[in-house]
Amino acid sequence: MLRFKLDARRVYILLSGGTALFFSIAYSLNLVYQVEIIGLDPLQLVLVGTTLEAAAFLFEIPTGIVADVYSRKWSILIGYALIGCGQLIEGLIPTFAAVLVAQVVWGVGYTFTSGATQAWIADEVGEAQVGNVFVRGAQAGQIGGIIGLIISTALATLQLNLPLVIGGVGMLVVTVLMIFIMPETGFQRRPRHERGSWYTMVSTFREGVGLVRLRPVLITILAVSLITGLYSEGLDRLWQKHVLDNFTLDLFEPVIWFGIIGLVSTFLSLGMQEYVRRRLNLQNPQTPVRALLVIASFMVGGMLVFSLTASFALAIIANLLISMLRSTTGPIFDAWLNQNATTGTRATMFSMSGQLNALGQVAGGPAVGWVGRRYSVRAALTISSLLLATQIPLLTRSLRRQPAPADEVVVDLS
Repeated sequence: MLRFKLDARRVYILLSGGTALFFSIAYSLNLVYQVEIIGLDPLQLVLVGTTLEAAAFLFEIPTGIVADVYSRKWSILIGYALIGCGQLIEGLIPTFAAVLVAQVVWGVGYTFTSGATQAWIADEVGEAQVGNVFVRGAQAGQIGGIIGLIISTALATLQLNLPLVIGGVGMLVVTVLMIFIMPETGFQRRPRHERGSWYTMVSTFREGVGLVRLRPVLITILAVSLITGLYSEGLDRLWQKHVLDNFTLDLFEPVIWFGIIGLVSTFLSLGMQEYVRRRLNLQNPQTPVRALLVIASFMVGGMLVFSLTASFALAIIANLLISMLRSTTGPIFDAWLNQNATTGTRATMFSMSGQLNALGQVAGGPAVGWVGRRYSVRAALTISSLLLATQIPLLTRSLRRQPAPADEVVVDLS
């Protein structure tokens, strides 16, 4: 077999951009496909997302062992091959059962790539160089995502399943290409005691519980992470159905409207992220809490407007506001958690936060979906906004208890 190994940096950038391109092609408008072609109701839409989250949660540990024991490269390639197969299953078989199977395949595939991709490039280029490579990869991913959204919109105007089919085929092509050009020279098997296991996951929770007892602020941080999972699944899975069911989309076809919304949302999110990077001093202990409080407050208002208004223009403005604000919560939340975890406990707390977020999505999604089926999508989205609103008193209390440093700079977030 002929092999043409390229520089690991270039391969990582190509992999980041290529997978983001075909992922964006496949999934930018897949909710429209699920509603319009398969005919999923609100509960079924949310159960699709719950199935994906549950599969990713359950298989995170066992698939991680492949990357630790056998090969980072092959773990990545298995993962993207499964993701591509999941996209093809959903695009070629328009039934609810097939969509659920696709989510399991997709979710398991994701766990093969989760952490393995970052570990692979770190092994290849070294810790000193990997930060810059991560940035370049993220930039390639953003470009690929924007191009993919445009292609997805064009394909969907022809046939709604085409983006999933093309995205799946493209993901498999990228996988085959990586077999030939992806180097793996820095991999070393981890010692047995450092490998992932179910026991390790249980131990993580036990260790985290002990830490929370010592630092009560961590209770608030973890509660905020859980609430994020509880509210987000309903919003993510139902917003497009809400637009399709409750508004008349004049001028353009629905897929074109969603493509326009996606593009505008992407550019607004990039601008908001740059604003946060330049204007917020996240080293200040109060800044992350204050920023999260303001973001949560505006998002609750935006979600209520989006779910209840009869004006299409107002609903889209509210949706863009929600998307723009959500794009900044991740790094701000991470900064808050990072400030309150010691060096030796940081990994444990981030792991617990991620697990609670996933559990929140699995627990909250079906309940919100049932409300959407039993009553209306508007009611389900309203419930999601009220779930998010429970963060506000938690963040307010945390802000009051957080001592202000002497050199505090007040940041205007309005």
